[in-house]
Amino acid sequence: MLNAAIEIAFVLIGAAQALNLYRLVRGPDTVDRVLALDTMGINTIALIILFAIRAATTTYFETALLLALLGFVATAAFCKFLLRGDLIE
Repeated sequence: MLNAAIEIAFVLIGAAQALNLYRLVRGPDTVDRVLALDTMGINTIALIILFAIRAATTTYFETALLLALLGFVATAAFCKFLLRGDLIE
């Protein structure tokens, strides 16, 4: 039963990735593209966690944590760049 739920989750998160890619390409402005890119990072983290659960290993959890930290810092830096036009003050 758990394997079926994991496979369904893979399909649904893959569909969410495809919709985010559409928003990234067709976004009307830069803010929509930044949000789509951030959401794609979150979906990638979810896929890594699902793969770790399916593989029954804990080594991928650190990778997901590092990707989450990197995604947060990248989104914050890009938003600061959009607001001020400069990253370093």
